[in-house]
Amino acid sequence: MICSSIFCSRDLSFRSLTGPLPPSITNLIHLKELNLSNNRFNGSIPKFPVSSVLTSVDLSHNDLTGNITESLSLLPYLTTLYFGCNPRSSQNLPYSLNRLNLTTDNGKCSAQGYSHSRQRIWIGIAASGSLLVIIVCGVSLACLYKRKRMALQKFDVKGHPMSKIYAVPNMDNIVAKSISIQSFTLQYIEIATEKYKTLIGEGGFGSVYRGTLPDGQEVAVKVRSATSTQGTREFDNELSLLSAIRHENLVPLLGYCCENEQQILVYPFMSNGSLQDRLYGAAAKRKILDWPTRLSIALGAARGLTYLHTFSERCVIHRDVKSSNILLDYSMSAKVADFGFSKYAPQEGDSGTSLEVRGTAGYLDPEYYSTQHLSTKSDVFSFGVVLLEIVSGQEPLNIKRPRNEWSLVEWAKPHIRNSRIEEIVDPNIKGGYHAEAMWRVVEVALACIEPYSAYRPCMADIVRELEDAFIIENNASEYMKSIESFGGSRRYSMEKPIVIPQTPVPTEPSAIVMQPPPPQPR
Repeated sequence: MICSSIFCSRDLSFRSLTGPLPPSITNLIHLKELNLSNNRFNGSIPKFPVSSVLTSVDLSHNDLTGNITESLSLLPYLTTLYFGCNPRSSQNLPYSLNRLNLTTDNGKCSAQGYSHSRQRIWIGIAASGSLLVIIVCGVSLACLYKRKRMALQKFDVKGHPMSKIYAVPNMDNIVAKSISIQSFTLQYIEIATEKYKTLIGEGGFGSVYRGTLPDGQEVAVKVRSATSTQGTREFDNELSLLSAIRHENLVPLLGYCCENEQQILVYPFMSNGSLQDRLYGAAAKRKILDWPTRLSIALGAARGLTYLHTFSERCVIHRDVKSSNILLDYSMSAKVADFGFSKYAPQEGDSGTSLEVRGTAGYLDPEYYSTQHLSTKSDVFSFGVVLLEIVSGQEPLNIKRPRNEWSLVEWAKPHIRNSRIEEIVDPNIKGGYHAEAMWRVVEVALACIEPYSAYRPCMADIVRELEDAFIIENNASEYMKSIESFGGSRRYSMEKPIVIPQTPVPTEPSAIVMQPPPPQPR
């Protein structure tokens, strides 16, 4: 049984399959429906991560052992579960799966297993037919749109061979959907953390402790400090936001506790720590973060922030984007964390003025600081600083540099504008990156840290540029061949070592740097 991460639905029922389930089945990150019923699978079920989007699982009529439901107890979207007719497995349904909306056979064995499997097959066939009709209509509309677009651009063809067209979802099409989260007792939290034994961090909300749930899931437990100035408002804010927001690049909320004036939030533990620690913290001394991984992390974090900014009718502004708030899971996938600072963007008619400026020194948008006018472009500025950290491996503030260069932004700007990015690239990754990809990222960073927010790109534009950089980095030879076949730039020879060019004129000018100059101060 070979697992590929692109499947959304897998029906392997009635296949006479034998042996244990492969651990790689948990890597099917897009899988929503899984039917393994009426086979001869044995052994235990691999534990699925909390980030899984599984909604329906049928494991009935097999020979599985152990506590089947324990491996599935943390799936946030699960609405259908059949696990009956596994004589050597436990039939107890855990508390975490005792939901009103869960359809289950409660582990009971009956002949109905065959009927509901067959029924789901026919439903799947009908759904597939409907989907095929929708796809055909969609392709037809796309072709008509493409012809119209090409006609309009007939005399203005600027795209290079690797250009892509992206459809940014309209905010009206994104619906906020409430996600059920668990309510834990204080005793449960104290047992999980062994009375708050292991402190792993501290923030404005309070202390963060490492813990383990009874099913073995490792968690990070945020406990509100008695002296916290944020308190109830941020607690309610975070609960409200995270009960409605779920994205693969945002840290999901598992549960909460509100008892005896204690306010506690429970998140999955991110085993690879934070981006900050990996760039210049203790973890950086143990293992260097290579450039392709850094680029992948930047892209993931940008996608998470884009989701926040385009979420629901009122977009969400993070307000504290920084490398320590970008966490890394077991596969080094980026997860944006800490929504205690988050705020809905002002709507039309609002003053847009924030009574108190929030953020972290070194990342704070200067325009937001001076005007107290909050917008998504404040997050963009902070993300630009994070990109400079990723490129340089430097902290956002360093008093060891000359006073006028304490800020990473002020230190990096002159080098970038004088086409000397080799001066800011982390020495640990020199020789390990493609120059064109690096230039794309640096251009994005420079656009993000524009003093005037009107000239900064939006996060959706940033994602597109980083995707281009990612493609170039991971497909360098194919990219250069396609450029040359269209008579493009030959400044990077694949037969020679990759070097930084003296005059960095991009193969195609980046869309986000082709902007008018900012207005002159009065």
